[in-house]
Order: sequence, then C-alpha cells, then structure tokens
Amino acid sequence: MTSDRPFTALDVGLLSPVTVEHDALVSDDAVLTALVGAELGLVRAWTALGALSSQSAEAIAAAWGLGAADSDEAIGPAGALGIDAAQIAAAAVGGGNPVIPLVSVLKQALPADKRQWAHRGATSQDILDTAIMLVARRAVDAILVSLSNADAALSAFAVEHRDVVAAGRTLAQHAVPTTVGMRAAGWVGGIRRARTRLERLSLPAQLGGAAGTRASFLELGGPGTTELPARYAEALHLDDAGAVWHTSRWPVTELADALVQATDALGKLAGDVVTLTRTEIAELSAGAGGASSAMPQKSNPVAAVLIRSAALRAPQLAATLHLCAALAEDERPAGAWHAEWPTLRELLRLALGAAAHSARLASSLRVDRDAVARNLVLTRGLILAERISLVLTPLIGSERVTALVADAAAGADLAELISALPEAEGLDASALLDPAGYIGDVSATVDRTIHEELQ
Repeated sequence: MTSDRPFTALDVGLLSPVTVEHDALVSDDAVLTALVGAELGLVRAWTALGALSSQSAEAIAAAWGLGAADSDEAIGPAGALGIDAAQIAAAAVGGGNPVIPLVSVLKQALPADKRQWAHRGATSQDILDTAIMLVARRAVDAILVSLSNADAALSAFAVEHRDVVAAGRTLAQHAVPTTVGMRAAGWVGGIRRARTRLERLSLPAQLGGAAGTRASFLELGGPGTTELPARYAEALHLDDAGAVWHTSRWPVTELADALVQATDALGKLAGDVVTLTRTEIAELSAGAGGASSAMPQKSNPVAAVLIRSAALRAPQLAATLHLCAALAEDERPAGAWHAEWPTLRELLRLALGAAAHSARLASSLRVDRDAVARNLVLTRGLILAERISLVLTPLIGSERVTALVADAAAGADLAELISALPEAEGLDASALLDPAGYIGDVSATVDRTIHEELQ
C-alpha cells in the first residue's frame, strides 16, 4: 500500500520525548557535518606535514563550503555544496557506509588537480570513526554543561536542606531517620562521579588506512608521514590514540560506559523524585508538572519520568556496543562496526536529553517541610527502633526489647512503654525518640560532598 503523504524523517522524536529538544547535535546532518570535517581535517594534516600548501588547503575548504576555522563546523544541507544527508544515505547502501558516496561528491567539487587530496590514503573507517568521535565530543561537552548545572542546583538544595530530618526508607519501608540534604548529597555525588569520568574520556581520531597498517600514507608521503595521525588529531581537536583502533574499540566502549554512568546517576535522582512526589508522600514537588489527558487534577513529574526513560534504555545500548567490540574480527569487523553507529548515536542522544532535563529538574525541586515532618512520625516513633534496641538491650535484653517494639507496633505508646521500664529510670524517652538525635554524621557528610570536588 502506498501513500501520497510527503516523506517524513524516520525519527523526529515522536516516541522519544526525552530527546526531542536535544537531537540536533547527533542528527544525520550533524554526522554529515562531522564526516566532511573529518575529510577536511585530513587535508589539513597533510598540509601540516608540508605536503600541500596552505593556500591549496583553504581552496579545498572553500570548495567544500568550510572556512579557515571551520573544519568540523556545520555545513548540512544548506552548505555551499548542498549535500543532502538523505541522498548520501540512499547512496550508502551499495557500499555499506556513507563515506564512499560522500567522497565521490567531495572530489567532484574540486578541480581535477586537487582531487587527489580528498580522502588521501584513508579508508572509510578512518573517516567514519573520526566523525563519530567529533559528534561525541560535541555531545559530551553539552552533557557536561547540563551536569554541571544540575550539580550546582542540587548542591544548593542539599545545603539549604542539610538538617531537615526526614524518614529514610529501605525496601520501600521507613528505616531510620536521615535528612533531605543527605539524600540530595547522594544525587550530587553520583553526578560528580559521572562528570569526572566524562571529563577524563579520550576521544581519538582514527587514521590507519585500509587495514590499519598505515602503509598508504608512507607510500604517498614517505617516512615523515609517521606524524600524520598526530597532525590529523590536532587539526580536529581530538586525541591522538597512537595505535590504530579499527578493531580495538576501547574509545567506543569507554564512551558508552561513561554515558551509562551519567544516565544511571540521573536515573537515581529521577527515581527518587518520582517516589517523593507521590500524592501520599508529597515531600517534594518539581515545578509546574505535566497534565494528564484524562485527569485534570494531576501534575505529573514529567521531567523525572523522561529522565528515567533514558536511564532504563541506556544500559542495553552500551551492552550492544560491548558485544560489537568483542566481535570486531580481523582488521575490520563485518556488521559489528556497522551496528555501532546507530547504537552509539542513540546512547549519546539519550544522555543529552536526560542531562538537559536533569538540570531543569534540579532547579525546580521544592521541599514541603510539613509533609516531611508528617511522614517522619507516621510510625509513632518506631523509625527509631534501631536506636531503642541499641540503648535498651544492655538494660533489659533483646527479647524484652522485641516485645516492647511489638507492643508499640500494635498501637501502644512507645514513649510510655519506655518510661514504664524500671531499668530505664532516668532515661529521657522523649530525647531517645527524637529523630534529630539519630542522624549520625549526615551533616558532615553533606558538607564534605558539597565542598570537596572528587579527585
């Protein structure tokens, strides 16, 4: 069955609202931009070795619609060449990757005497791997900005609520007292560890030639060409990996793991927010919230829901990338390499969306102190059962403590039960049952977390 409707891009985010506002950095046009940037970077690397004049290199850049400082800046379909990502995609089917038809377009844009400098000595994997790293670099930079903003907002939140005593929960039940600030400090710690890992990533250029031997470059440029990979990385502001990584896919798997660590940290924040904004808990609110199509009274924690959706999807993508890396056979993997491209792009996309939503979520969080206080006393003092056991067991034994707690759970007044114990004469039951007196070193922990950057 055919349709007369105009063609719509396969994925404009209709089913991925967490990413919609943040897809531009990893779109097909962004990848096309990076592919052309990777090709121009190679031209400039040859120029850095003295094999090509600067004037010729800039003439090539101009022919490709790029300026002197634009080796990886936007060209897209509106660029001087009018390259259309959809046309390149259609032409890529025959050779199995988009670099082959792109190189043909780029060469045709050059005068005959300069065409030899397009894609000189490179293989498709060099250009595609390098382009993916260029896309990743931009995405990671944007993710880091969002994480930094979330960190700042949550740090201020933790300091403000450092000593607001709240019910701690384990396995969904009240456990012992904690503080709102301590919970937020946990979010901050997770985000900072993710930031540190992303900041320390190596995102290298790739330049190995047909099978990773770099023989083509030496043949074309002689012994001095051994510096070409370093000059290539330098031209593109990427790292120099030294060795070829055609089938040693650590740049991809390390990036994937760092992205998942980020979505994990954000997913923890989001999950806690979803729980604490429940109607029956209501200790937190998160901005205006989102409406329901059927229930006008609702204000859903949409940002947290979207972040969780990304955190739930991300680990499986990283697992696919690890599997691809493990199956990178020979000197270029058949299929495994190809499977990496959309998988890594989707993982970057999710991390971008989750990080951006987390910054907005963090800045919108508000605490209902009355609800915190109300929930804290729901168990009528039994949230301090651990403390009661520690204090009373030496006085009356564990069996009597267990019976006392059971009586309180059945409805008896815990303070009265403790005061009635002959062995507890002189013990201040009210002080013993004050949650603020049993929060350990959480205030110091909050201070350390917020004021000390991870090393």
